[in-house]
Amino acid sequence: MRKKKSRLVQQEIKAFYLFLSPWIIGMVLFTGGPLIASFLFSFTSYDIVKPPVWCGLSNYKEIFSDKIFIQSLKVTLKYVMGAVPLNVIGALILATILNQKVYGLSIWRTIYYLPVVTTGVAVSLLWSWVLNPEFGIVNTLLQKIFGIRGPDWFYSERWAIPSFILMSIWGVGGPMLIYLGGMQGIPTQLYEAAEIDGASWWQSYIHITLPLITPVIFYNLVTSIIGTFQVFTPAFIITQGGPNYASYFYVLNLFKHAFQYYHMGYASALAWILFVVVLILTIIAFRIANYWVYYEEKR
Repeated sequence: MRKKKSRLVQQEIKAFYLFLSPWIIGMVLFTGGPLIASFLFSFTSYDIVKPPVWCGLSNYKEIFSDKIFIQSLKVTLKYVMGAVPLNVIGALILATILNQKVYGLSIWRTIYYLPVVTTGVAVSLLWSWVLNPEFGIVNTLLQKIFGIRGPDWFYSERWAIPSFILMSIWGVGGPMLIYLGGMQGIPTQLYEAAEIDGASWWQSYIHITLPLITPVIFYNLVTSIIGTFQVFTPAFIITQGGPNYASYFYVLNLFKHAFQYYHMGYASALAWILFVVVLILTIIAFRIANYWVYYEEKR
């Protein structure tokens, strides 16, 4: 009997790894391999045409003495500090509204989620028209309704980053859907008990809904931090990093060094610095999460 069980277990293990093998092969070839290669390239002088030449920490030393690198990091940090709270809180508010009994609820949810599946280039072109200082709909409405001239948005050093932060609202449908899943997973008995005790909707929301969806809030926070650090397409399509490097995002700098200047070793070093920065922020987020994220199984 034991031999039969052991054989069955072995067969199940073999079947498990057999079905998992396509993912393992893909992970090793298309993720793990390039990851290791980029790490090694970061210590080399490599222009794609010629074989890489080992240069030690020269790329990293050059990066930290480069004013453009410092500017790109500052620009990206400004964007992250503005876009992350706006997306996390905006998606939460939107999910709260769509979690109520609203007429045509499924249609509204679909409408708000649709922008997420739109390609980045199309979205960038759309927002470049919407916020165009001459004929954009935003400035036109500001002029006609309030009689004021709108800012130059993407074409102004002062307004470039706020423009991209405003544009980031377009993607709140993704985290909104995750919030909705978390809210609808809360037992209705808790709300019924609170209602019997005389709690208002706001009290139920503050003391039941928010604490129970803190893991979802935390998940959206971390993924938003990671995603915003990788912003590239809007800046590449709309401003090319201008005006005067006001929207010169980190990944745009990385892209130009890799595929325009062919400094592949330098670009690999930039990629690993970005990885370390995001890793540090993620670790900090996980440490802080112990003080505000509620996990029921820990109680």
